[in-house]
Amino acid sequence: MQLASEAGTVEDLELEDVCKPGAGEFHYDNNEITEGYINCTESGGPEPGVGCAGRGVITAINFLEEEGAYDDELDFVSYDVLGDVVCGGFAMPIREGKAQ
Repeated sequence: MQLASEAGTVEDLELEDVCKPGAGEFHYDNNEITEGYINCTESGGPEPGVGCAGRGVITAINFLEEEGAYDDELDFVSYDVLGDVVCGGFAMPIREGKAQ
């Protein structure tokens, strides 16, 4: 969310701006992935008391979908979200089948 704030809007970001390779090796120029590849993205959230963290989760998932982050064959997608915040925004990705 900080990158979106710095860029102006989420629409001003590209997938390469937010997705960073973890274990393994990935080359954006030729879309080459080696075995053991992990792609990592952190969406963050609003300042405490400012807004709904669930909205950040929804924004992040929608951005990743629109930018093609899920287009490759993935074995597993894991979301780690704030567990101490009760917010209806966390239920929406589950209702839409984006999480279990």
